[in-house]
Amino acid sequence: MRRLRNLKVVATLGPSSDDYEMIRALFEAGADVFRLNMSHGTHDEIARRHALIRKIEKDTGRPIAILADLQGPKLRCGAFANGAVEIDEGQPFRFDLDDVPGDSKRVQLPHREIFAALEPGATLLVNDGKLRLKVRSCGPDFADCEVIVGGTISNRKGVNVPDVVLPLAALSDKDRRDLDFVLTLGVDWIALSFVQRPDDVTEARAIVGDQAAILSKIEKPSAVRCFEEILAVSDGIMVARGDLGVELPVQNVPPIQKRLVRQCRAAAKPVIVATQMLESMIESPMPTRAEVSDVATAIYEGADAVMLSAESAAGQYPIEAVTTMNNVAIEVESDPVYRDIIEASRHAHRSTVADGIVAAAREIAETADIKVICCFTESGTTALKTARERPRVPIIALTPSAATGRRLSLSWGINCFFNEKVERFKMAVVSAARAVREGGYGEGDDQIIVIAGLPFNIPGSTNILRVAPCEERLIFNVEPE
Repeated sequence: MRRLRNLKVVATLGPSSDDYEMIRALFEAGADVFRLNMSHGTHDEIARRHALIRKIEKDTGRPIAILADLQGPKLRCGAFANGAVEIDEGQPFRFDLDDVPGDSKRVQLPHREIFAALEPGATLLVNDGKLRLKVRSCGPDFADCEVIVGGTISNRKGVNVPDVVLPLAALSDKDRRDLDFVLTLGVDWIALSFVQRPDDVTEARAIVGDQAAILSKIEKPSAVRCFEEILAVSDGIMVARGDLGVELPVQNVPPIQKRLVRQCRAAAKPVIVATQMLESMIESPMPTRAEVSDVATAIYEGADAVMLSAESAAGQYPIEAVTTMNNVAIEVESDPVYRDIIEASRHAHRSTVADGIVAAAREIAETADIKVICCFTESGTTALKTARERPRVPIIALTPSAATGRRLSLSWGINCFFNEKVERFKMAVVSAARAVREGGYGEGDDQIIVIAGLPFNIPGSTNILRVAPCEERLIFNVEPE
């Protein structure tokens, strides 16, 4: 099944997408990656969805990536005697460790780590930023605040602390249990929540090893401030705009999104733009014009993927939501302005032989009548560097590794084919030509580019490029023994 666009679509599974028929319908509508949200669902439910995805992968013969999204630490206030209270602008309000039910003057905040990090002048946000309080004085077990933006505060609402780096690890006890579980299942990507510093990623890496790739979710101002360091130790990035928009002024989010997408592309690491992309489609079969423009903006910026959350997990129109993503991507990528923007944002990254090879492949493909660029890749690096070039022709990644093929399903423009290990370059060309024909990318004397590394099956050894025909008899006529 050949996609008619380069962007990848991530669909979250949930109650609305919980059986073989629906998940397969989502895949056929355009979903390339399925997200398992560890904040919702039991381990049994997660395991069943995982098995269904792998069955669909087997039935369709196309690699499908599975992304397990860890919940991360959840900071919440305590309960109120009456369930909820109104707090008014200008009034004092206290957070403390006392577990007595709260009232209009105070409530429990059962997180010593917050009090340890707070300083006078810091901001506390409650209920997704709807309420805003300023810390006037604080200690190891309390924070006396002034209400800046008032409203209703009710039981166990979320609390955000945007101004400080909290002494909390990104992995809670629940996350560690969930991580062990999904690694045993066999997922391809781990999305790490509550990342504040690069050490959060390296801590997770020590547990994950090479069992899965790590996607760091950028949802806190501290992560934006040290983004380059986080990117360096991550395999991919998710721009989680929902939490970013809570902890930062909303007008700051679009330029941050644009900057992070460009930095990820320069590093040849996939980036997902996520949160509230087609929010209205939870209840409506049609998106708003603003939502379509939002999705289109992420595509114009060069994002590898866009993500559906509740739209596909709990919404009434999951297939329509995926179809909308697919159609917007096809339309945007056919716009000449899209190609102008993508090429204007391309910068030379040629510090290695592999960088030069993939850049040359893209330039040759755009100069000659080339149908497709084929990459033989063990670790996925060659395909990722080729995708960074954003060529005008399709990219086929041939790999003997199921794990590599699945992980690459998240990256822009990469179409993955499993291929047995080859030892001779002539057979690599033959295998590439066969994949091109079987995938419907070319035929006969159509020209393709084949990139590989000699000797074969050694990661990072990309050093050869060949232009060859699609037809095997022509390959054997032009290739010396």
